[in-house]
Amino acid sequence: MSQMNSVNYPVAVIMQRTLLHDRWNTEAWEAYGVVNDIFSPGAEPQAMLEDARRRQVVYPGFVLTLHRDEAEGYFLNVSSPEPRVFVQWREDEGEVKPAFVTVSYNEAARWMDSNERVDGVAMPPEIFAWTGAFVEQHYRPQPKKMRRRS
Repeated sequence: MSQMNSVNYPVAVIMQRTLLHDRWNTEAWEAYGVVNDIFSPGAEPQAMLEDARRRQVVYPGFVLTLHRDEAEGYFLNVSSPEPRVFVQWREDEGEVKPAFVTVSYNEAARWMDSNERVDGVAMPPEIFAWTGAFVEQHYRPQPKKMRRRS
């Protein structure tokens, strides 16, 4: 199946915990990156790096899905100076987990408007090419409306 016809892209999300020397917080979590998911289906999260200051955990099993009705959001992202993959993540009883991923600016904005935690990470070149091909095939800018002068 060619990338042009594909609408799904399997990814794994890397989350990073950084220890803080702060009066109010002892650690900070953030989405650190998104990579191709090469893990077996149903694979558990795995620590990739752990030292005195940082811990990185890879969470496999996510899928970027492109929808025609979000084509404008994908266009806005790939035409920006720094294209991003947006990761919505949640903390539940002290455990941090990614929840959803998207490459749509519009979808990420809706998540943020709903007070969800969302981080944008650098878009890998292969996801950029895949998203760009989808945008070329499906995005059609809306014609500008003429304003009437009264």
